[in-house]
Amino acid sequence: MADLLLQVRNLRTQFFTEEGVVNAVDGVSYDVQPGEILGLVGESGCGKTVSALSILRLIPNPPGRITGGEIMFEGDDILKMDEEEVRHIRGNKIGMIFQEPMTSLNPVLTIGRQLTETLELHLKMDKQAATQRAIELLEMVGIPEAKQRIGDYPHQFSGGMRQRVMIAMALSCNPKLLLADEPTTALDVTIQAQILELLTRLTRELGTAVIIITHNLGVVARYADRVNVMYAGMVVETASALELYHNPTHPYTLGLLKSVPRLDQVRKEKLDPIEGMPPDLIHMGKGCPFRPRCRFAVERCKEENPPLMAVGEGHTAACWEWERVTKATAKQPAPA
Repeated sequence: MADLLLQVRNLRTQFFTEEGVVNAVDGVSYDVQPGEILGLVGESGCGKTVSALSILRLIPNPPGRITGGEIMFEGDDILKMDEEEVRHIRGNKIGMIFQEPMTSLNPVLTIGRQLTETLELHLKMDKQAATQRAIELLEMVGIPEAKQRIGDYPHQFSGGMRQRVMIAMALSCNPKLLLADEPTTALDVTIQAQILELLTRLTRELGTAVIIITHNLGVVARYADRVNVMYAGMVVETASALELYHNPTHPYTLGLLKSVPRLDQVRKEKLDPIEGMPPDLIHMGKGCPFRPRCRFAVERCKEENPPLMAVGEGHTAACWEWERVTKATAKQPAPA
């Protein structure tokens, strides 16, 4: 499609360790349209962050390496670019908010310097213009007394303020795509809401597409247009946020939704969690990786790993028994 901003096709990223090869991202494919907010959800270790780092070719080598696939951004394959071309895209056309701002910000450089460096490099601003733009960015993300605080260091800011600084840095060059990797990690719920509302408002105003990486289904329900559910390095279901919440067709998605506390129902004694543990990504074996934890598994699931199949309009799922899952979902009360 001509209007697609990002096309990820059969992306594979592996880590070569002493224990064996870790298939961290195993054949992932998805699209992002301009101005769209895409949620990427799943348990820790399912490949969400690695897939995002792969887009910017930030996989540490060794031990990691992107071993296959295409990442088409504005029609050009990032995986075929040389390092200079990729550096021009990082922070300029594609911004990223990394997990935990205290470890992502440089502790020995002022906030102002960390903002102006990107502006000088990508937008060719002189020092004075970059400083003025940095102050405007801090004001835009709600940093009080930005003109005075631009000379402060990261440790002089609270967790919420550091996250605002990270957002300002990511949006400094008006990128067309923003990768937000757990943007509210370690923040209390009030600050989480403020940060997410701020991020959504700014990206809507700038027309920036966003990939929000999270395990928080509440964040996805409120802010995402579409959702990709990942498990064992693969996308196992994709749909609009509304469709996914009202009609999950993969057992893993259903399990994620059922394990979340519901405020619109009578209190129960316990939640209904997903039993078992995530698979060993070194020794995956054949068949569906979710089979050992699945309540709907059949004999075929032991032998064949299902591909993503159309189960509705704009809705795909990788499950041989998706119709049974749909029937089970219909018996559950719809999410509020």
